[in-house]
Amino acid sequence: GARETFENYYRKQRRKQARLVLQPPSNMHETLDGYRKYFNQIVGFFVVEDHILHTTQGLVNRAYIDELWEMALSKTIAALRTHSSYCSDPSLVLDLKNLIVLFADTLQGYGFPVNQLFDMLLEIQDQYSETLLKKWSGVFRNILDSDNYSPIPVTSEEVYKKIVGQFPFQDAELEKQPFPKKFPFSEFVPKVYNQIKEFIYACLKFSEDLHLSSTEVDDMIRKSTNLLLTRTLSNCLQNVIKRKNVGLTELVQIIINTTHLEKSCKFLEEFITNITNVLPETVHTTKLYGTTTFKDARHAAEEEIYTNLNQKIDQFLQLADYDWMAMEPGSKASDYLVDLIGFLRSTFAVFTHLPGKVAQTACMSACKHLSTSLMQLLLEAEVRQLTLGALQQFNLDVEECEQFARSGPVPGFQGDTLQLAFIDLRQVSLCVFVFCFSFKMCD
Repeated sequence: GARETFENYYRKQRRKQARLVLQPPSNMHETLDGYRKYFNQIVGFFVVEDHILHTTQGLVNRAYIDELWEMALSKTIAALRTHSSYCSDPSLVLDLKNLIVLFADTLQGYGFPVNQLFDMLLEIQDQYSETLLKKWSGVFRNILDSDNYSPIPVTSEEVYKKIVGQFPFQDAELEKQPFPKKFPFSEFVPKVYNQIKEFIYACLKFSEDLHLSSTEVDDMIRKSTNLLLTRTLSNCLQNVIKRKNVGLTELVQIIINTTHLEKSCKFLEEFITNITNVLPETVHTTKLYGTTTFKDARHAAEEEIYTNLNQKIDQFLQLADYDWMAMEPGSKASDYLVDLIGFLRSTFAVFTHLPGKVAQTACMSACKHLSTSLMQLLLEAEVRQLTLGALQQFNLDVEECEQFARSGPVPGFQGDTLQLAFIDLRQVSLCVFVFCFSFKMCD
């Protein structure tokens, strides 16, 4: 009877002690040391119980220890779920994962089942991925904010090889050119590419020692990388494109940069394959969505170019000051229009590295906007009286526009396609001219 009483007393006291040991300190999540002390207490408690099981008779049995471990496991997992959710530092989450693996492997060595701990690590992996995405959002922001949006100049073979080593780029024509020469992209291209690779390495670190198959590791890396591309990097690029002070030169460079980054996606696929040894042809392999990210950014930059150009044209048109009652026309096109055409020429000269259709669409869009705006100037309600002199001056401006279209500011237009942008303006101004001339003859 006394032995049974003692056994019951011992077990009751140890259960109380277990509850105390399993109660984490409120600030455990702040440092790795907090987690380490917590795990050490639990390991110490169960090592003692295991020792008593194997060195005494009847004081504890396997059923009692299993029940105690089951309670400990559920409380430990609940505590880790709560405390790890406060952590925003990926390095700390990674260190915590390594501690949990050590904790699980140690107790497994004493015969305790730890599968639930490894299942919980897969939950923490999602959280680790989120903390990485937040960190890389800052990394990408810094790269994009500090970029000069100018092609990278190279003065020596050494620098050329260094950049080609950082980013997969081949151009036989550029290689033949003498130094100094320029890469078509700006510095954010190799920097962003390398940071995507760094992110992939960071994802891989978490998968180590989790007893995952190479297919599971591959899937995890690809899913996280897709989030990095489609959410984090995509948002950073869109923010740069949409910011108020973005200029045409920057937008043109963004289009060129994203074109090169899109081409590099196949090399990122190869990079992951080399790490995980899972071939891309494998049935369940997730494809990288990088091409979508870079295409979307490019389309947004293109739209912004069209809008930006139209706004610039509007600014020039605000300087238009037609004297509709002038008796004689000037000897040449209006100053504001000459300046506007000069601006368009220099702008389209920068578009030489853009994909053909983008440059052509921008040019056609600008010409149509200019044509429509000039037509509105001529037909607006405030213009109640017109002289032939004023119309002749306006006609000089229309001719300046037509001459610009004929000069082929952007290559690739067939025949007189670009001149068609001004055909309605020409017809309306002609009608007004004929009407005014007839009216004057009648007078």
